[in-house]
Amino acid sequence: MTSNQEYSAIVDQDLNPTTEKQTLSVWALTALVVGSMVGAGIFTLPASFGRATGVAGALIAWLIAGVGMLMLAFVFQNLAQRKPDLDSGVFIYAKAGFGSYIGFLAALAFWTSTCVGNVSYFVLIASTLGEFFPVFGDGNTVQAIVVSSIIIWTFHFMILRGVQQAAGLNTIVTIAKIVPILLFIFILLFAFNLDVFTGNWLGGQGYDDSIWSQVRSTMLVTVFVFIGIEGASIYSRYAEKRSDVGVATVLGFVGVLCLLILVTVLPFGLLPRAELAELRNPSMAGALEVVVGRWGNVFVSIGLLISVLGAYLAWTLFAAEVPFMAAKNNLMPNFLDQENAQKVPSVSLWMTNLVVQSFLIITLFAQNAFDLALELTSAMTLIPYLLVAAYALKLALTRETYDRDSRSRTREIVISIIATLYSILMLVAGGLEKLLLAALILAPGTILFFLARHEQNRKVFQSWEWFIFTLTVIAALSAIYGISTGLITI
Repeated sequence: MTSNQEYSAIVDQDLNPTTEKQTLSVWALTALVVGSMVGAGIFTLPASFGRATGVAGALIAWLIAGVGMLMLAFVFQNLAQRKPDLDSGVFIYAKAGFGSYIGFLAALAFWTSTCVGNVSYFVLIASTLGEFFPVFGDGNTVQAIVVSSIIIWTFHFMILRGVQQAAGLNTIVTIAKIVPILLFIFILLFAFNLDVFTGNWLGGQGYDDSIWSQVRSTMLVTVFVFIGIEGASIYSRYAEKRSDVGVATVLGFVGVLCLLILVTVLPFGLLPRAELAELRNPSMAGALEVVVGRWGNVFVSIGLLISVLGAYLAWTLFAAEVPFMAAKNNLMPNFLDQENAQKVPSVSLWMTNLVVQSFLIITLFAQNAFDLALELTSAMTLIPYLLVAAYALKLALTRETYDRDSRSRTREIVISIIATLYSILMLVAGGLEKLLLAALILAPGTILFFLARHEQNRKVFQSWEWFIFTLTVIAALSAIYGISTGLITI
């Protein structure tokens, strides 16, 4: 999980708008795609997959994720070209296709996913520090919460003063996260043990779960590391040729997918699956330590800390932008449509960081705080992803925007069908409890929609929207019952 905001800022600074034509080559576009997709999640993959599956299940999981996410990338690219006027965020597609309340739910789900994703950053930061300072534990101790809270509000007041983007920080962040990953892959290639690898092929000794069960357990992890893919097409206006955008998307995506597969699979040739599963986060650091000693852990940990702090700044800005833009599109109350003197969406930023702080406190009571944040972030993100894919399918089926471009319609129908089915599959594979927990946020959050409609003197729901709201409330009540009875654990 990472943000495209930091990279688009660099592009905006490097391309002087006063010149007649400023462009990026296909290779420059590819580098931007790679940089925007590689985030903190990749540092946790060895243990995440070790807990879930063996080698075969991991390869199947990445095959499914690779195809599905590439189709989603193409969906965003196609929509950017067919609906260039819809530029307020992923939720605007849901509103255009399925009405205001569905658009609101998409905005709320996407915003919540960024907030919970930011919490995962802090859990990972504290867990990394916990390797050297045991008081931080696995990132969910009182001391970890206190330090994380200080960082949250330090960044908060920096942003309020207009500290929004920093080119120097972006360069450091990019190097900090790519170099340790490449070094990790290089060293593990030489440390690879074929006997250990084959022993882990079907799941490893002591594991007898089916391949599908193993694959199912990885689904939300694969979604988490690809979050941000919707931004792969935002650089299209800088391309030398329009076709370069598609080429860069594929090249960048394949490059990142190769990194993810190597980081996932190579550790299975280093340690038995049971030992991989026990590595603390960031598990890449622990795996490297097995080969080269303590310095490997320290090296990866420092790189991760720099990377995550830089990404957190970008994602905080991104999170605050969502309610702000939703208010501008009449989906949230007007009080969120406010900027301070430095042009920062201040009210939205306050609401965002208060929610992040609340989720952070909840991690004190979570058994595995990082995994919970990862899976909930993925589930919440999949809701707007599904709606975007469904909107693309709707456009193709109704022939809207295809009057003069019927030749590409069949291809884009296939792309949008695969993207839609993939999103549904990921939600189902992630488990009903994650959807119920999502409803526990979406149902009470609907008060913001009530307030917005009241301000506009408009009817709150259409008849079928009442049905959607009722289902959301029932799901939220089911989540409360599940948590209270122990059927759902956090």
